[in-house]
Order: sequence, then C-alpha cells, then structure tokens
Amino acid sequence: MSLKEGKALVRAAREVIEKWVRKRERFLPEKYPETWNEKRGVFVTIHSYPDNNLRGCIGYPEPVMPLIKALVESAIQATQDPRFPELKENELDNIVVEVSVLTKPELIKVENPKEYPERIETGKDGLIVRKGFYSGLLLPQVATEHGMNEEEFLSHTCMKAGLTPDAWLDPETKVYKFQAEIFKEAEPKGEVVRK
Repeated sequence: MSLKEGKALVRAAREVIEKWVRKRERFLPEKYPETWNEKRGVFVTIHSYPDNNLRGCIGYPEPVMPLIKALVESAIQATQDPRFPELKENELDNIVVEVSVLTKPELIKVENPKEYPERIETGKDGLIVRKGFYSGLLLPQVATEHGMNEEEFLSHTCMKAGLTPDAWLDPETKVYKFQAEIFKEAEPKGEVVRK
C-alpha cells in the first residue's frame, strides 16, 4: 500500500472519529480508492498526544468486510474502547490516529510449541493466540514499542487472551501470525508517516 493511500486511510479514520464524537454521525468518504472495497483486516488505534498513551484500539483481525466498512466501524469503536472512558470532544486536538492494515492471519504450524519463538519475528509479525473460547491479539508494533522478545510477545498475547503467560506452550493453543502496514499521524491532524 502506498504512503498516499495510507495517509488517506488515516485522514478518513480521523474524520470518522471527529464526526462520531462531535455529532454521533457516521462518516463515510464519498470518494476512495477501489482497493478499499477489498476485504481486509484493519485496526484503528488512538493515542494521547504528546505522551503517547493508548486511548483506544479496536479492529477486525480477519478480512470479513470491505476495508472501508471495517475502517469506519473500527474508528467508531476505538472511541468507545471498554478499557477507557469514552473519547470526548475536548480530547480531539490531543490525540493521534493510527491505522494498521493487516494481512490474513496464518496458523503457525509446529511439531513442538517450543518452536514458536523461532517462527515469529518481533517488529514484523503480529500475533493471535486462541485456545477454546479464549482469543487475544497484539499488533506487530506492540512488541517494538515495549521492547519485547519473541517469548515475551507470545506471553503477552496469551495474557491478552485471558490465558496464563505460558499458555503458548500448551499443544492445544493455536498461534497465528500476520503482518501490518501501519500509518500514523506524527502529531494531531498532522503529517501521516509509515511506521
């Protein structure tokens, strides 16, 4: 995906967030690239600025709907992430918006779970851990931002799923990896950069 298209995605997500928070209106861009009609997984992340604390992060890991629809839904839901108070209008000038467009998650096949760390690359791969009804996802940038190695990344993804940190060693646990193209505002409403 080009930087130009990434910038357009972030600007569209920002517009969706602002319209929703200010007026409770769903914004859908009138014109957008044909590629946005392709089914893609996507996450919209909101960070406070300048301290860069997580303020909301919601998305679709699987390509279940067109990118444009998934972007709109994710942006709205990120303003209401249940881990945080709902985003308020007076915060809109003090947040930065990030959009991660995902590849389709791929099951990592191993003969022994101890092989997982050598099958993932922190900073490149995001992870999904599933066991029974439990499921957790961490985007690729999380490992980089928190200085995690492969085992720590696996453990944190397990905890995100509500499992014990070592659940990835259980043969019944399934681990998937995916990659993401990540675009983020450098400052509120400012230049969009590729991460």
